[in-house]
Amino acid sequence: MDEESVRKFVAAYLKKKGFKQTENAFQEELNKNTNNSSSPISFNSQFDPDVAKHILSFSEFEDGPAKYQDGYAKLRSWTYSSLDLYRHELLRVLYPVFIHCFMDLVAKGHVQEARTFFNSFREDHEMMHLRDLQKLEGVLSPSHLQEMEFAHSLRQSKVNIKICQYSYELLLQFLHKSQSTTMLGIINEHINFQVSPGQPSSISDDAESVTLTGSSQDSANQINQKEIHWGLLEDSFEERLEKAGGLLLESEKAEGETKEGDWDENKKKSIEGAKQGSSIKKLKKDKAAGATSKNARPEATPVATAPRVKAELTLPVIPTEVEQSILEDLRNRVQLSSSALPSVSFYTFINTHNGLNCASISHDGSLVAGGFSDSSLKVWDMAKIGQQGVDSLQGENGTTSSEQVLGSNGGKRPYTLFQGHSGPVYSATFNPLGDFILSSSADSTVRLWSTKLNANLVCYKGHNYPVWDVQFSPVGHYFASASHDRTARIWSMDKIQPLRIMAGHLSDVDCVQWHANCNYIATGSSDKTVRLWDVQTGECVRIFIGHRSMVLSLAMSPDGRYMASGDEDGAIMMWDLSSGRCVTPLTGHTSCVWTLAFSGEGSLLASGSADCTVKLWDVTASTKLPKTEENKSGNTSRLRSLKTLPTKCTPVYSLRFSRRNLLFAAGVLSKTV
Repeated sequence: MDEESVRKFVAAYLKKKGFKQTENAFQEELNKNTNNSSSPISFNSQFDPDVAKHILSFSEFEDGPAKYQDGYAKLRSWTYSSLDLYRHELLRVLYPVFIHCFMDLVAKGHVQEARTFFNSFREDHEMMHLRDLQKLEGVLSPSHLQEMEFAHSLRQSKVNIKICQYSYELLLQFLHKSQSTTMLGIINEHINFQVSPGQPSSISDDAESVTLTGSSQDSANQINQKEIHWGLLEDSFEERLEKAGGLLLESEKAEGETKEGDWDENKKKSIEGAKQGSSIKKLKKDKAAGATSKNARPEATPVATAPRVKAELTLPVIPTEVEQSILEDLRNRVQLSSSALPSVSFYTFINTHNGLNCASISHDGSLVAGGFSDSSLKVWDMAKIGQQGVDSLQGENGTTSSEQVLGSNGGKRPYTLFQGHSGPVYSATFNPLGDFILSSSADSTVRLWSTKLNANLVCYKGHNYPVWDVQFSPVGHYFASASHDRTARIWSMDKIQPLRIMAGHLSDVDCVQWHANCNYIATGSSDKTVRLWDVQTGECVRIFIGHRSMVLSLAMSPDGRYMASGDEDGAIMMWDLSSGRCVTPLTGHTSCVWTLAFSGEGSLLASGSADCTVKLWDVTASTKLPKTEENKSGNTSRLRSLKTLPTKCTPVYSLRFSRRNLLFAAGVLSKTV
């Protein structure tokens, strides 16, 4: 055995075991001796032939494909036979070891053995990691590992696993006792243990215990140290209402009946007063509740006590009459709580034949939009539908099935049809005033439409791939888009080029949401992370790690302090923006969470899912308790599920709280659910 082979084997061994400092020292020593030709390093002078043979045989033994199969099988068997107290923590180690064994076998050219290994043990992980396994299933050669972004990022980064001291010591003891050097090497190189003293964590904490991410925990923690200002804008509507609160309450006492009467007359032609009879009754109940609850309003709501910050964007000027209308709505807002749940108005699309991709509701509920696979965008005016007589529902000749959604008007279409996209429409969003609507499509463009002119005004081109989501800012004018090209972009209505490009996610950016003060946007991605971006600088200021599947929906609390995110598995997580930590995970949905919405004062969170339910959660209880109990136990309380509202068989596409706290929902009737 020549000297060069020994050097290679020693270097490979050190690298495999993760002994980076020793490897660097060894390489430096080699380089010094290579440069100094008078005294070249000689292994033969220090090692006898038997040692060299031992190194060679050990290297060959280590690299054998059977070693991975046997080593993992032993580790798996030992883990499943462990004590119940520690088993759920030790099981967390199996998945990262499994995928790295598979990728190591592929990287060394043992493709057939890698497939056998993968198929032998994949069932263990399908429930929690099916999407990842489907991606890795396509890795059939070493070159695929380099070309596939997901596999490449896994091999370059470490997996963070939370584990208690006892479980950690048990694992190390087993690995040394069984001499599983291959497994020990993989664990040492690819897993970063976050060891905590005391007893194992509860099984319910598993959701945030294992994080597979391209960003190491250290870099995420470093980013999460950046300062952010989560308060509300100075001179916001909420602040104006708060300042004038005393006067308004006095005037309400004197003119309450007149205002309610005037409001009835003025609003009968709009959605909140001109829908079907049942909805009108619900709304009157809301108004009555609002009138009776005005004297019982809490003295300091989270929105009122939130700090004030300056806007980093130039904000649009709002017309006086619109401003007065918004303030009137806020004055008449129903105060919701765990004992006062909202009325819900649900819009159901029928006969769409799987053509509906998205739904959106305007801020006052008067307009409902649907984006379809035939590249069309359709907008329904609820006031017009409410005015249709029984006769107008007869005779549907000449209308397509999707035209019959929410009723049909014999000779005329009951909706406004917007055509212009050349691919399926995946998202739509109304501006706060309802006079503009944005749509995003598979054709990689975002289009701006006028609901007054019923025309396309602008086509925004910038993304290179399908645009999954688009959202107007709370003040209008500015909007954000999220795309398959792994970026989010910020735009303004008057410029055809993006103002900012947010790049950093490792996979598709599936959803985007604005912060209440318009200084930040949040993005949810297929890489299972949520990121918060500074609008002015374009920098990532927070990374939220904890989801186990792609993030599909986001919502910001009205006071700007908290954010909720929903994923493909049905899990919802509530985050504290200032610390970057999860306040509490929410479990209850059994399928994708497609939409989330906070109530106007931020006391309730509504979630809509593909499991055909709307759930209401108590936010106030969850955010107050940790402040008093966190120091005692280190655990935060779970958000309380207040109510589950099931539909017959309608997956929930969209939720929206009106300014008066009426909850609007939309979905499509599905016979396949």
